[in-house]
Amino acid sequence: MLTADFISRIIGMLVFAIIGARLGVEIAATLRLSELVVSFFFGLLGILFGLILTPLLTVRPVRRLSRAINEQPIEVLFTTILGLLLGLLLALLLAYPLSLLPLSIGVWSPAIFALLLAYVFTSLFRNRSREVWAFMNEWFGIGSKALAAASGTSSSQYLLDTSILIDGRIVDIARTGFIGGALVVPRFVISELHRVADSSDPQRRNRGRRGLAKLNELQRDPTLAFRIIDDDVEGVNDVDDKLIALGILLKAPILTIDFPMNQVAKAQGVEVLNINALANAVRSAYIPGEIFPLRVLQEGREQDQGVGYLEDGTMVIVEHGKQYLDRTIYVEVTKLINKEAGRIIFAKPNDQKIS
Repeated sequence: MLTADFISRIIGMLVFAIIGARLGVEIAATLRLSELVVSFFFGLLGILFGLILTPLLTVRPVRRLSRAINEQPIEVLFTTILGLLLGLLLALLLAYPLSLLPLSIGVWSPAIFALLLAYVFTSLFRNRSREVWAFMNEWFGIGSKALAAASGTSSSQYLLDTSILIDGRIVDIARTGFIGGALVVPRFVISELHRVADSSDPQRRNRGRRGLAKLNELQRDPTLAFRIIDDDVEGVNDVDDKLIALGILLKAPILTIDFPMNQVAKAQGVEVLNINALANAVRSAYIPGEIFPLRVLQEGREQDQGVGYLEDGTMVIVEHGKQYLDRTIYVEVTKLINKEAGRIIFAKPNDQKIS
């Protein structure tokens, strides 16, 4: 399968080879050398230039631009375009007075001011998107629903870390409507996901790509209150530490499945919602004495133990269950252990129901 990088290299090689050969013909007389030799030499340089640099000048900037646009919430894109248009409109109004300035200043100043005002208004409206929506809602009645859902004026907001995006269950949980607030992803978390997705390790690369796919699902679901923020914490390099510090600044809970981060954040006074704890809370509840069927899949750590799993993933350790490997038997619950990291059920074979 031909990739965009490969195609761009081939096209760039041909284009720059022709340009190099033509340049060689033009400067051969100046160098007092044969046109054929000089054009051949510059043609080879053009081929080398095209093979190496064409993707860096064409495909990859376009890919980065596309990625940046796709990651922007629609309300931020709207305000960014609005800022660009206002900047260009103001530059247009100033173009005629500036053109009357003497000498070359009058020639170049309209274009310079157009670029400057376009950049200033674009940056201003992009970085102050929430305030722009609030202003338009207050003065013109525009964007009242979008403001509440997308611009973070709901009663609460939740910061998402990389682990919960890679895990992916947050998408289904959010769609159930149990999360009463906006889901917020800082841009430095997205950058970390991109680093994981670009890893040379296939397992890490797949995890990163899964996280980015789930991020896109959250972003493109119109029923979810979701946004990306550019807030950062200066002087902090680690992504988890940044997220905890941001949680303190915004007074926002963190959604995660990272148990160590859970403990660190709680120690610093940040509220943490671990969806593994939620999963444990809604798992099948068995009490000592209950009997249920279980397939014993593997040996346990201790002698003569067998291990099976419930449909929700709960581990069941069966005492004296080794002899029933690869069989479905009835087991009786003897003990139940609940931890933040998970739930473990201890059981024993029920002799009355084992044939």
